[in-house]
Amino acid sequence: MADKVIVITGANGGLGRALAQRFAGEDEKVVLLGRSLEKVQEVASAIGENAMAVACEVTSPESVRAAFAEIAKAHPKIDVLINNAAIFQPSPIEEASDEHILTGILTNLAGPMLCSRSAIPVLNRGGLIINISSESVDFPFPYLLVYQSTKAGLEQFSKGLHKELAEQGIRVTTVRAGQMMGPGSSANMDPDMGMRFFQACIARGFNPMERGVTHYDSTLGLFRYLVDLPADMHVDIATYQARKPD
Repeated sequence: MADKVIVITGANGGLGRALAQRFAGEDEKVVLLGRSLEKVQEVASAIGENAMAVACEVTSPESVRAAFAEIAKAHPKIDVLINNAAIFQPSPIEEASDEHILTGILTNLAGPMLCSRSAIPVLNRGGLIINISSESVDFPFPYLLVYQSTKAGLEQFSKGLHKELAEQGIRVTTVRAGQMMGPGSSANMDPDMGMRFFQACIARGFNPMERGVTHYDSTLGLFRYLVDLPADMHVDIATYQARKPD
């Protein structure tokens, strides 16, 4: 069976980098997309010959088109697109800046739409789009309205896109992820906002410090499973939560 070509957005760090390392290590061809070409080139170089780095600002239609045109030069067809790039920035909505709101919407929702649009013409029949959502869609975290709303929108996009692409044999799956950490992870909040976020969580009846946090590497088997599903199977949404080990 031919090696799969797997395109991953936000691949310069965090989960995206971990996914690229896992798949490339299993002889798949991975294409790492990131805003900074220098950063994704560094990751791709460390991975080796199975990795290709391409600059892509997912909020820019022109950048996304250019990125997929470059991918097509090396890989005329791809098998998987993983829309991983996202912005997580807690803030009460009344304090959210214009940039916070617009960047969150563009990165977390418009970005997957733009990347999916460009990927569809080059996806093999039986191909797969994975959109990474968040447990915050269904969990009462405070100060995350921008993030929660964009991820809820992403889940609706996934459902509709799967139906739209049914005749082309392309599947779309949502992975609703729990809290994760590992190399390259970042909370993206200043200490004051972090304390306010913690206090607001307590006021809502839960202590975020007592909830488990999953390491990126612990999640990779799930993505491997989804990528390897036979063509006559589809997973609409896969949900996982972190837990404290025994």
